[in-house]
Amino acid sequence: MGKRLTLYIVIAMIAGIATGYTLNVSYPAGNKQLADIADLLKLLPEVFLHLIKMIIAPLILATLVTGIASMGDSSALGRIGGRALAWFITASLISISLGLVLVNLFQPGVGLNITSATPVGDLATADFTIRHFVLEVFPTSALDAMAKNNVLQVLVFSVFAGVGLSAMGEEGAPLVRGAEALATLMLTITDYVMRFAPFAVFGALSSVIATRGVGIILTYGVFAGEFYIALMLLWVILMSFAAIFLGGKRVIMLARYIREPLLLAFSTASSESALPKLFEQLDRFGVPRRISGFVLPLGYSFNLDGSMIYTSFATLFIAQAYNVELSAGQQIAMLLTLMVTSKGIAGVPRASLVVIAATLTQFGLPVEGVALLLGVDTFLDMGRAATNVVGNAVATSVITKWEGMLQLPMDPDAPEALPPHDTPEHGRRGLHLDPEA
Repeated sequence: MGKRLTLYIVIAMIAGIATGYTLNVSYPAGNKQLADIADLLKLLPEVFLHLIKMIIAPLILATLVTGIASMGDSSALGRIGGRALAWFITASLISISLGLVLVNLFQPGVGLNITSATPVGDLATADFTIRHFVLEVFPTSALDAMAKNNVLQVLVFSVFAGVGLSAMGEEGAPLVRGAEALATLMLTITDYVMRFAPFAVFGALSSVIATRGVGIILTYGVFAGEFYIALMLLWVILMSFAAIFLGGKRVIMLARYIREPLLLAFSTASSESALPKLFEQLDRFGVPRRISGFVLPLGYSFNLDGSMIYTSFATLFIAQAYNVELSAGQQIAMLLTLMVTSKGIAGVPRASLVVIAATLTQFGLPVEGVALLLGVDTFLDMGRAATNVVGNAVATSVITKWEGMLQLPMDPDAPEALPPHDTPEHGRRGLHLDPEA
């Protein structure tokens, strides 16, 4: 579905540009009939956004509860989990901060001067206070938080529920299985919703170009180019940190080992599609399966570096496009919010739109601004997915080295499948550690 959806979105983009251009040259500027047609076309992305918002709360609840409850309570698991979360939090801060810094530097949305069809919320224009932010985090009712799509409060409840179910052990197993089933259901619904994305792209592009002309396309190109510059800088930072822990030669080897899952994620715009191949290649690189089997799934929920830099970059782009000034304090609040809301979102195509829509709602920014991203989101998602793979490969390798369990690598081009390093089938190789470890 991934490749076909990308093709359909490309077709929808071309059709939307052509339709919008035709309408723009067929009617004079400010014509009421043109405005009515554009408003009708905007209905398509608006329906898509309603569907996206529909899945926010249950998706976050299910994925976080499942991820936390599956951690277990052994000392080794707790130590590895603690180190993994420490790395994830650090990577999150770097990714989101880099996105905020670069979007303020590049200012890709400045000059668009788009007017919101709905009022901008109080939080986006009021002075930020720590008291307001803290009180907004904690729910008085889990059901009320779910009903209002208050993502921060849903996350707080999910953390408590996940930790509680983990402590309950077998008694809580039925609820954990229920959360897993709910997560699967939400991801299935997400797949259905994404099938409507080409129509939303067509409506968004044709509506914008009909009223604003083809010059808006240049802005899309600038936005996409500047975002890929941000991704390249993030890759350099991640690999530099990896070199500190693994050594320069081993980092170059890691890049060679993960090239196939990276290309798979890029071509399908889904980091999840690369997970089986990433497991195999990390086996070959020298990571025992008992480490990768825990850290990688955890990373796919908590360590989506590409998605996180995109959420901050895109959210500030929308604020700039709608001429909403955000102070340094408000941007710090947004960074903290994204630190939380970006957790628990599975690495599925265009899942970042869920986080962006939720953050826009949380800060009173125009949710309709997501429509500005739909035209290029599929191409940006390719870079995000590849970056997520790089980030999780680096995190798993570093944590393995941190545990003193990194083993000697094998030929990444060897055709045979390898068993996990910590199993008897691996013979003597399972007993050898990397001399640099």
